[in-house]
Amino acid sequence: MAVNEGRLWQSLMEMAKIGATEKGGVCRLALTDLDRDGRDLFAKWCREAGCTLSVDKMGNIFARRPGKNNALPPVMTGSHLDSQPTGGKFDGVYGVLAGLEVVRTLNDFGIETDAPVEVAVWTNEEGSRFAPAMVASGVFAGVFDLDYGLSRADLDGKTMGEELQRIGYAGDLPVGGRPVGAYFEAHIEQGPILEAETKTIGVVTHAQGQRWYEVTLTGQEAHAGPTPMEIRHDALVGAAKMVVDVNRIGLAHKPFGRATVGLLNVTPNSRNTIPGKVFFTIDFRNPNEDALTAMDAEMRASVAKIAAEHGLTVDLVQIWHSPVVTFHEKCVGAVRNATKRLGFSHMEIVSGAGHDACYINRVAPTGMIFIPCEDGISHNEVENATASDCAAGCNVLLHAMVEAASA
Repeated sequence: MAVNEGRLWQSLMEMAKIGATEKGGVCRLALTDLDRDGRDLFAKWCREAGCTLSVDKMGNIFARRPGKNNALPPVMTGSHLDSQPTGGKFDGVYGVLAGLEVVRTLNDFGIETDAPVEVAVWTNEEGSRFAPAMVASGVFAGVFDLDYGLSRADLDGKTMGEELQRIGYAGDLPVGGRPVGAYFEAHIEQGPILEAETKTIGVVTHAQGQRWYEVTLTGQEAHAGPTPMEIRHDALVGAAKMVVDVNRIGLAHKPFGRATVGLLNVTPNSRNTIPGKVFFTIDFRNPNEDALTAMDAEMRASVAKIAAEHGLTVDLVQIWHSPVVTFHEKCVGAVRNATKRLGFSHMEIVSGAGHDACYINRVAPTGMIFIPCEDGISHNEVENATASDCAAGCNVLLHAMVEAASA
């Protein structure tokens, strides 16, 4: 029993037309019209495959293929359809369409699983438009409450609840609170390890811990000409020093530490006015929770010191903490068994990125499958994977899910 490689690839390329960018990537920010179009196409394909669809109050979509015993909790797979502003055509969507291909393949072979099978689309995994990331799967897992999830706002003040209503994906199904027999998520690695090691499959055992922060520095706006350098309270100079030190902290925690400032807004953003306010974000990651805590402490001390040196006030808020994740031994075993049975080269790997699976792991046995991506590049329009690797990961997903869905 094997998936249809050409059909999977065609589905990926068809979905990539929605929000396509000039450099070959996609821009489908969460809950935009393009996100709605991608959801609509997925829903159409699922209905054609004989699935019934439901949508919960966070806009998460569940496409169900019935089993012999529908009283059993479903074996679920999925990922997300939203992207980064300059995203690739595999991040997230591969896991969704691999799930759809599993359903189509079961139909092709006339396989009736004991437990029902579900394919999920999780809302706002990226956290690019609405922070934090993985907020809807977080509500499903009880990490956040529903009001918190629906109230997340973008930089224009539009909330997730408002945008779900606008695009027609504000469902009525309760979010979570129901049993899931097992959850598997297929994904491109988003890093260079599998390609460097010439392995087709990554059997994911853990995921890094993450901390996200929002920092606002306030100084004093003043004229760039008459104001002497020594009396300035330049918020951007302070922010620039902090950005450099965030990078230093990441390097100090090699080889696994990751430290990034990815968003920065300057006020008033005028060429001849000293910046009076700067807002920026910090993203820390580490697979060791103690090391992540140490990075946090170093950053807080550095921010306080630099702010004092430049006469700035600082508002630093940690908006998200996702602890180190250990995936379920049984699901990891199912992925490993399927990989060996199918004869693919493989290795155990730790995820450097966050995924919806990290939250679902709190309420259901969970495992992940990685495939290589070219040069390890992701969150970039040139992100690429091969059709054969996509099919390989999907075949592993198929066999792992069938094993888990057997009574």
